[in-house]
Amino acid sequence: MEYGTLDALVSTTTLGAARKGFRGTVVSVLPIEGVGRLPADEMERRLVEMGFIEGAEIEIIHEGPIRRDPIAVRVGSATVALRRRDALAILAE
Repeated sequence: MEYGTLDALVSTTTLGAARKGFRGTVVSVLPIEGVGRLPADEMERRLVEMGFIEGAEIEIIHEGPIRRDPIAVRVGSATVALRRRDALAILAE
């Protein structure tokens, strides 16, 4: 494994684990079967349609009052709401 690759893995987090104010870039969308509310392939398709594509700039701008769920995320110039369990499929740095 190259050093740059290892360094990138260390600085990544899932969007579902990030807090309000987090700003970053989408690294990948990797839904895990059984974690979200939809089958993994359907969840990936929907997230990509919402703008969560590799290299997209993102920012968590709001958290819900109960267990910080749902979250409002700015993706480029759009704002979308996601459940944290669905946001676990988005890897960001």
